[in-house]
Amino acid sequence: MLGFHVVKRSKDAMPWWNAWLVRLLSILLGAVVCALVTVFLTGKDPINVFTTMVDGAFGSERRLWSLLQGIAMLLCVSLAVTPAFKMKFWNIGAEGQALMGGLASAACMMFIGDKLPNWLMLLVMLVTSMLAGAIWAVVPALFKARWNTNETLFTLMMNYIAIQIVSYFICIFATGGSGKIDVINAVTHTGWMPSIGGKAYLLNVIIVLVLTAFMYVYLKFSKQGYEIAVVGESENTAKYIGINVKKVIIRTMIISGLLCGLAGFLLVSGADHTISRDTIAGRGFTAIMVSWLAKFNPLFMILTSFLLVFFEKGATQVSQLCGLNASFSDIITGIIIFFIIGSEFFINFKIMKNEKEVK
Repeated sequence: MLGFHVVKRSKDAMPWWNAWLVRLLSILLGAVVCALVTVFLTGKDPINVFTTMVDGAFGSERRLWSLLQGIAMLLCVSLAVTPAFKMKFWNIGAEGQALMGGLASAACMMFIGDKLPNWLMLLVMLVTSMLAGAIWAVVPALFKARWNTNETLFTLMMNYIAIQIVSYFICIFATGGSGKIDVINAVTHTGWMPSIGGKAYLLNVIIVLVLTAFMYVYLKFSKQGYEIAVVGESENTAKYIGINVKKVIIRTMIISGLLCGLAGFLLVSGADHTISRDTIAGRGFTAIMVSWLAKFNPLFMILTSFLLVFFEKGATQVSQLCGLNASFSDIITGIIIFFIIGSEFFINFKIMKNEKEVK
């Protein structure tokens, strides 16, 4: 009987175009499996399933703008976690950091919305949201730099604290015991991001595209980006060449928190115009996958964000038309994600036959 063993590929052993071809094939295979699952559960034609998914994402102008908004917000959170992950600081707390930023925006809209002109109101909201996100991110960074605590658990626990804080203030802000905050400043639109050409989400998309270009340049060409990469490769090497590792950790997490706060601001001011414990809607965790699959490259993250949001929108449409509950769309999305993650095994490893037969 022949034996096989797994060998890790050397760095950059597979050309980038070949790696993306493997990912594309995995997505297509995942889509086929999703179609088979849907046919088994509903009896629908698999071709009809695929066309329904496309229609769910691109079927109307409203759906298209919803798709772009979803991509922009997922991409924004992904850009926020990327500097930390490239430094191998496992920031699992983007959900809480963005949520605290959103809470700061909502509080400004409710309490000083009628006291400032809208342009100044937006500026105050932006600053307070980014500061709130940075504060929530720098706490685990300080503990990591000073006492080498486990940042994964620390940032994860900070998420739950943030959710409970938001829940507490929602109970205070909500009127009539409803337990939720209605649309804030629905009449005056104070604190709402302005629409461009009648498109409510266009400014959000533009801001995130500019941020994507900035983060690409920052991580690839700046001195701080170089320090982040060196610390991620080896802290001992970074110390040897004179990099202050503790300073880099704290500074990078502040940047990550600032961008998470920006995401919270864009969601509250530019999309939802309210706050709830589900405002971030799991983007903080999905962003980890987006960043990792793109190899921490902000430009490639546009594509990975698109794929995940597209399948989410398409799966939701399939579940609605087939009379299935909302959990079905999560199943379809999970299958696609499983195949995408699985493709990374074949990109980073190869299966080789043993030179001698195994008896």
